[in-house]
Amino acid sequence: MERIAAVLLVGALALAAPAAAEDAYPSRPIIMIVPFAPGGSTDAIGRIVAEGLRQVLGRPVVVENRAGAGGSIGTAAIAKAPPDGYTIGMGTASTLAINPAVYKSLAFDVVDDLVPIGNVAEVPNIMSVNPSVETSDIAAFIDFARAHPGEFSYASAGNGSVSHLLGEQFKQATGADIVHVPYKGIGPALTDVVGGQVQLVYDNLPTSLPLVESGSLRPLAVSGEARIAALPDVPTFAEAGLEDMNWMAFFGLVAPEGTPASVVRKLSEALAEALALPQVNDKLVAQQAIVVGNSPEAFKAQIAHELARMRRAAAAAKIQLD
Repeated sequence: MERIAAVLLVGALALAAPAAAEDAYPSRPIIMIVPFAPGGSTDAIGRIVAEGLRQVLGRPVVVENRAGAGGSIGTAAIAKAPPDGYTIGMGTASTLAINPAVYKSLAFDVVDDLVPIGNVAEVPNIMSVNPSVETSDIAAFIDFARAHPGEFSYASAGNGSVSHLLGEQFKQATGADIVHVPYKGIGPALTDVVGGQVQLVYDNLPTSLPLVESGSLRPLAVSGEARIAALPDVPTFAEAGLEDMNWMAFFGLVAPEGTPASVVRKLSEALAEALALPQVNDKLVAQQAIVVGNSPEAFKAQIAHELARMRRAAAAAKIQLD
């Protein structure tokens, strides 16, 4: 009888240990994997959020950059990490929607291997041209590009990038024949558009806005439910009749599949609290970001919606990468 009681006690303690660990979470530093190099939008937003989570959770949140393969290397590292809440990561429109749509195979499955925590923020996309392009608005540009097939080219950050998908969506929506010129990153792409070697570029707003404000680029359209305060005279893609291009680049938090639901919920609540901190909110707004902070369920639905959109765009443009 005493032996049975001892076995039952050991079993009860074994069951109680994980629950106690979850209740005490976090008891040590958290690693946040950013699947891009330092200095870009994802890194900037990730570091702002990491500091906000540190303040809310009372534990260090250490940013670890793991760049490569358009964000797929770092995202695979998130998916393969121990599912204990001590490794989380930034998930973006590129890593959670575009890459699964354009690559034949990845080392992770967005649906099966990752758990959404919450969408941190969104930034508009922008379509800009070199000022030497004589058309003054997007409607005139569409008409001119249709009338001069193959005479315009657009620069992208590389095959399968956000800028590539936007460029192909534009061609599909308008019927304009515009040549794609892929670069190794948005930096050199912007340099050649400013220099006039290429006429057109699609980009996230934060990186293009300084060039627009300096007059080095002329904006034609932005994404969003409404026009943005920084460019009140620039129409949205929806206003221009390009509804399927009117999507935002999103930046959210994800965790490995198997992370306890209670830990995911605690992280989600901590994220919402962090985003409400004035110093965090102000820094994100300074990045031209629109703060979101939605629930794991809402972020999961958003990822599914954007993945379906990108699969349609990639299939229509016949984009498939090894």
